[in-house]
Amino acid sequence: MFDPRRAQLAQVFAQCYGSEPTQWVRAPGRVDLMGSHTDYNQGFVLTLPIDRDTWIAARPTDARRVRLVSLNLDEAAEFNLDDPAPTTTGFARYVQGVAMILHREGFFPLTGFDAVIHSTVPLRSGLSSSAALEAATAVLLAALGGFNVEPVRLAKLCQRAENEIVGMQCGILDQYSSILGRAGTAVVLDCRQLTHRNAPLPTDVHIVICNTCAPRELAGSEYGERRAQCEEGARQLGVAYLRDVSIEQFARRERELSPVVARRCRFIIEESGRVGGLAHALTQNDRAAIGRLTAASYAGARDLFEIGAPAMDAMMRAMLGSPGVIGARQTGAGFGGCLVAFVQEGELEPFVAHVQRQYVAETGMTPEVYPVSAADGAEVLPG
Repeated sequence: MFDPRRAQLAQVFAQCYGSEPTQWVRAPGRVDLMGSHTDYNQGFVLTLPIDRDTWIAARPTDARRVRLVSLNLDEAAEFNLDDPAPTTTGFARYVQGVAMILHREGFFPLTGFDAVIHSTVPLRSGLSSSAALEAATAVLLAALGGFNVEPVRLAKLCQRAENEIVGMQCGILDQYSSILGRAGTAVVLDCRQLTHRNAPLPTDVHIVICNTCAPRELAGSEYGERRAQCEEGARQLGVAYLRDVSIEQFARRERELSPVVARRCRFIIEESGRVGGLAHALTQNDRAAIGRLTAASYAGARDLFEIGAPAMDAMMRAMLGSPGVIGARQTGAGFGGCLVAFVQEGELEPFVAHVQRQYVAETGMTPEVYPVSAADGAEVLPG
């Protein structure tokens, strides 16, 4: 069957490199349905690998050089696999970062290659476009080198690439979701044990991404500041991570913390506890609980963790006033980007139309609003 996306990548590959790609891989983005910022606190996250993904079309070469072209950015980059330090910027830093971490961990051979990259995961939106690129790169390098890496270890290696090479101190959520997802189910992830269980989703509820399309950058100070505040709270409470504090224990000692650190800690502890509740509500199709839990999550993110933005508030108002909405909340790290809504079957089109109309009227920005479904994790595609 003709695939226009594959045909486009193959055509660009031939134009750039004068040959056909021989290796194809993909990896999905993700939307966290509950559990903002809980991953680096070793808590729980309810995450959904989505059918928006990153593809890489590649061909191995005899050189130690990697050449890359991004269709989304209309940019090209290259690096040498033997470079002892990062030499790239932008999208290529994620690819080089994965290669460097695999090299440090002794995975051989790492093969040079030419590649064209295309993603349907919106960039800088909170849907983990960077993790999808890292996961796809790792699967590609393993396929070209003929070696296997256990999936959880592969997720940890991709996380290290983002932490150590890119400089973004993210938790494990994004990479784990992109590598270990399974079509048709959400993932209840234990970020300490690095284990998960699958949570069935109701068949008559749409999961809808609502992208504010507002500018968003996460490698800056605010994300790192929130993480540092959580670590300070854990230290003052005498634990390694906030995962180790129950809400009852926290309430007894809350006044010992500064007001800002106390707010951050309360959100994380409550948010991690909401994960199991939402997984159960979705499994039981308990719509009242879905609405209640998502509302509490958004209020906490806005008022306690303070990761909101005017565009997010405007989008929430648009979503909550739309036909068929069951519940809605933030997704990703906040500070703009995407939100997620649960929408009743049969109401998708009026929901989308209302959100777009109201959001444009309030902000002057045109949003992206679309349903997503659960997808398989990173994989090699048929040639």
